[in-house]
Amino acid sequence: MDEFDLLYQEVILDHNKNPRNFGVLDPATHKAIGHNPLCGDHIEIYLNVEDNVIKDVRFKGVGCAISKASASIMTTVLKGKTLDEVKELFENYHKVLTSKPDEPVDTEKLGKLAVFAGVREFPVRVKCATLAWHTLMEALEKKDSVLKVD
Repeated sequence: MDEFDLLYQEVILDHNKNPRNFGVLDPATHKAIGHNPLCGDHIEIYLNVEDNVIKDVRFKGVGCAISKASASIMTTVLKGKTLDEVKELFENYHKVLTSKPDEPVDTEKLGKLAVFAGVREFPVRVKCATLAWHTLMEALEKKDSVLKVD
């Protein structure tokens, strides 16, 4: 394992043990629940959106380290972003995670989220790393919904 892999692993473990923005946001303008019945990950996303800008975001849930860390890091990068910026970030993140392991990718656009680029080497874990993001997008589209990822 090289130095960067170790650093990324440490970041993921830190966000799993000490999740940022963990808890319920009440009141919330948007919320959604995401559940992956195959592995048991369960994430709830809460947002306050004003003038197409995410003013605040929180999450709660249970799941593996990758799922929880993904939600935690996601919340740290979303505050202050416009909905268009959020959609672009989601597309870039999803593209990297679903690309083939040997395919070159531009992780620079991901910023802190680049720590999850290695997940693409483990296809079964991609849903763990994207559950919070799919739940976020569901919340933005429907304001109050439940999403199941199979």
